[in-house]
Amino acid sequence: METPAAAAEKTPGAAAEKTPARPTATQSSDPIAHLLRRATFGATPATLAEARKLGAAQWLDRQLNPRKIDDTACDQLLKRLPQAHATPAAVRAALPKDSYDGFRQLGQAIIARAAWSERQLFETVAGFWANHLHVAAPSSGVWDTRGDYDAQVIRKHTFGRFADMLKDAARHPAMLTYLDQRSSAKAHPNENYARELMELHTVGLAYDESDVRDAARLLTGMTVSKAGNYVYDASRHATGPVDILGFRHANPAADGESVALAFLDHLAKHPKTAELLARKLCVRFVADEPPAALVTRLAKVYLDNGTAIVPVLRALFTSAEFAAAAGQKVRTPFEDLVAAVRALGLKPEKDGTKGLSSLYDILVAAGNAPLRWAPPNGFPDAAAVWASPSAFLMRCNLHLNLAAGWYPKQLTRPADLLKSLVPALPATYGELVDALATRLIGARLPAAHTAAVLSVAGKLPTSAVDKNVAGHAPYLIALVLDAPSFQLR
Repeated sequence: METPAAAAEKTPGAAAEKTPARPTATQSSDPIAHLLRRATFGATPATLAEARKLGAAQWLDRQLNPRKIDDTACDQLLKRLPQAHATPAAVRAALPKDSYDGFRQLGQAIIARAAWSERQLFETVAGFWANHLHVAAPSSGVWDTRGDYDAQVIRKHTFGRFADMLKDAARHPAMLTYLDQRSSAKAHPNENYARELMELHTVGLAYDESDVRDAARLLTGMTVSKAGNYVYDASRHATGPVDILGFRHANPAADGESVALAFLDHLAKHPKTAELLARKLCVRFVADEPPAALVTRLAKVYLDNGTAIVPVLRALFTSAEFAAAAGQKVRTPFEDLVAAVRALGLKPEKDGTKGLSSLYDILVAAGNAPLRWAPPNGFPDAAAVWASPSAFLMRCNLHLNLAAGWYPKQLTRPADLLKSLVPALPATYGELVDALATRLIGARLPAAHTAAVLSVAGKLPTSAVDKNVAGHAPYLIALVLDAPSFQLR
């Protein structure tokens, strides 16, 4: 049989199969389904049933309080990846210097949590912050600290206060190493971290070069010890008055660290930071071009709540703009892979991590493996970046591999995948595709698309389901997953 990609190129409407740069809402407008498409890495029958039972508001409340959600199964799985979030000392004791094993385990842990954690909203927001306060993995010099950064900076403050997250990031060896702050000293202040701190992490392009110079001087002394831990070294601190975006201080020799932390607090609470974070959250959860009025409201919520993150999320997900934004975001390759795993009901292997390792390698090839973005600005989150013929072909191949069980073989699959998706086979192939699409996407495909899907099996929508259905099933399932509506976040 042909692959889904090959069949698509030969069938009418094949162009519509490709991931659109500006998608239209072809999936169900059901508000619960829309919420779960954005606030999770892919709805499952269980999550949809829970959300419908609780209602959107109560489901959101529950997800915003992740400590009350039992996640034992995922926690047990993560024990197979002991270096993913180990302390720097533990990594150094377990791995040779400059090993990539810690990076790889961390990437696999991120995939595992996205696919199988019950704390789905927490994981989507943790991914947002990891991309915002980005430290690439792998990158030079952070082999022993990157997992700890994820645990003690990103995940610790995911639902906390941005001001606290920012200050902990500024005092973590991974960030200090990645952006060269550890080499900054009063004789030669390094401007790299100071510039990215303002441009990428807080106020955006609101600064000028004098702000960069003063910030670089003010931050000197925040460094990494020979043992590889954060330390404040007053002997490296450049003193003298600073004037940075409204932060003015004499910056004397005494207590330079507290002045630097006060500056970080000032940046976290700056109106431009509120606007930047509100806009980025809207880009992640609402639309590539976010509604200006919503950005303004969320920025105010952020400032009114002392940089607390949960009130901003609650305001975002309960906004009219969010409700109206169905179909306005496209899944990244990472999200597509995880959503497919969740939609098909695939589970981790019973022991070991070979399946997770294979999923990680798929994403490396797709250019979207967790944290593997070299520049400090993090992965882009706009449809046009991820829309190309080669990217679409890669998604097609992934969907077929997962549907057929060809790769990764180690993942635990339902005994009968087709029966697990459509427990009672309908009379015709057209009805079968309708049932698959409703189960996997939440809505039936357009009639022309259904006909194109069935062409791979040489069937018409009116053809009776026959004894060959099991052989056709992986291809039909994969082609449904290839639909534009599945590509929508």
